[in-house]
Amino acid sequence: MKTVRSDWANTVLVCKKCSKKLDGGFGPKGKTPLAKALRDELGVRKGRKGTLGILEVKCLGICPRGAVTVVTGDAPGDWALVKDGAPMAEVVRDLGLRDGERSQGPDA
Repeated sequence: MKTVRSDWANTVLVCKKCSKKLDGGFGPKGKTPLAKALRDELGVRKGRKGTLGILEVKCLGICPRGAVTVVTGDAPGDWALVKDGAPMAEVVRDLGLRDGERSQGPDA
């Protein structure tokens, strides 16, 4: 088997269908999809050379009204529902993301 190296410390899966239903819903003007807004907030590059993998995936099957379903790789059992227009700093904090790593508590 062949492998490919990645610089990811964590992975975030964002439901593409939820994002599409909101017509973006995030960022300063409320028109940015959650995946792009997360990348911008955290300053991570797209692709396998970034410190964090933020991937839009097909429907995760939850389909909340006015929110986007998000799953993080370090807590796959806890799916988050990110409300439309939520401040990105709060989203990053609530998901436990900072510089591609899971924060260890409120002071981290």
